[in-house]
Amino acid sequence: MATSSLCRRFGEILGAPATEMNGVCTVMRSRNNIRPVVLGKRGRSFLLTPQMFTFESIDRNGRALCSGETVILQEEINRFTSKLREHGIKVTAIHNHWLFDRPRLYFMHFEKIDRPLNFARDVKDALGVLTTRTVSGTRRSR
Repeated sequence: MATSSLCRRFGEILGAPATEMNGVCTVMRSRNNIRPVVLGKRGRSFLLTPQMFTFESIDRNGRALCSGETVILQEEINRFTSKLREHGIKVTAIHNHWLFDRPRLYFMHFEKIDRPLNFARDVKDALGVLTTRTVSGTRRSR
C-alpha cells in the first residue's frame, strides 16, 4: 500500500520511516542508546526500547488524532512531561512493562488533536530533552 506524502513527511520529521495502513500513519523507532538487561540478560528487542507515533481520523480542518508512546527513563519523566505539556500535548499514561529490568524502564503515552506535522514537530522538540548518552543495565543473575 502506498504511503501518503503527509505520512512520509510525518516520518521524516520524527526521524524514521512511516507506514500507512487502514488510514493510520505510524512511525516506529527504537531508543538505541538504552541497553537494558531483563532477568539478568541483555535485551535487544524492539519491545524493550520502542518509540511509536501515529495520526489518524483527519477532519476537514486538517486536524487528526495524534498519539505517541516512548520508553523513558525514570529521571527523564518530569522534563519530558513538562515539554509535552508546553506544546499542549496530554500525557495519558506512565507505567512499566517489565519486571527485573535495569535500568528501570517506563513507558509514556501521549495524545493531542492537532495537524499531524505540527504534532510531529512538537514531539521532536520534546524528544530533545531525552538523554542521548548510552545507558546500560547491569547483569545480575536471577
